[in-house]
Amino acid sequence: MKTNVQTTRRGFTLVELLVVIVIIASLAGLTAPMVIRQRKKADQTEAISNAKQIGLAMFEFETEYGSFPDSTTATTVTANTSTTLSMTASDSNGLFRQLFGAGYTQSEAMFYAKTPTTKKPDGNITGADCLAAGEVGFGYILRDDLGLSTGGNPSRPYVVTPLAGTSGTNFDPGPFDNKAVVLRVDNSVSSLQILPTGAVNLSPGQALLAVGTSSVWGTGTAPAIKFPVAKPGA
Repeated sequence: MKTNVQTTRRGFTLVELLVVIVIIASLAGLTAPMVIRQRKKADQTEAISNAKQIGLAMFEFETEYGSFPDSTTATTVTANTSTTLSMTASDSNGLFRQLFGAGYTQSEAMFYAKTPTTKKPDGNITGADCLAAGEVGFGYILRDDLGLSTGGNPSRPYVVTPLAGTSGTNFDPGPFDNKAVVLRVDNSVSSLQILPTGAVNLSPGQALLAVGTSSVWGTGTAPAIKFPVAKPGA
C-alpha cells in the first residue's frame, strides 16, 4: 500500500525578512560610496581628456594669432573671419568662442566638464547657441587681461575646473572627489588636491595664482580667472 506523504513548505517569518532587508541595506551602504567615487573618477577622466583637446586647439590658435584668446585677438578673429559669434572677454564662454570663430574646432563637447553649473552641450554652434550658458565647465586664466602663450613659463595654468562660485580662485570639491583639473601651457594636465579652504596649490605652498619671484607668474603681474557662464537656475 502506497502512502502519500505531504510536506508543508514554510514561508519566511517577519524576523527573517527583516534580517534579509538589513543585510541588503548594509551591503548597499558599503558599495554606494565606491560607486559614487567611480562615477566621479569617470567624470574627472572626461574633464582631463577635454582639457587636452582644448590645449591642442589653443596651440593652433596661437600659431596664427600670436597668443591664446583674449580681447585683442577677438578683434583680429572678427576681422579675419567675419564671424558674428559673441567673443566677449568677460567670461570663458566668450573667450573659447574664438576657437570656433577662427575655425579650430566645431565641437562644443570638449568644453564640457560635469559640475553643478553645467549641462551637456547640444552641438548647436550657430549664433548665441554656440557655447551657451552652462555648456562650458572650464575657467580660463588671463595674465594682465592678456592671453598666455607658449613663449612664457610652460608651467603656468590657464584652463581649470571645477570652480566654485562666480569669482575668485576657489574650487568645488564635489564633482571630482576633491580634485581639480588643471591644464598648463605645455599642454600637460594635472589632477590637484583641493584644500579645505577651496584653494589649489600648484606645488607645496604655491597657490594657483600667487605671484612673486619664485612663482610661475613672476612679479608685477596680475593673473585672474574668467569664469564660465552657469546654466539657467544654477
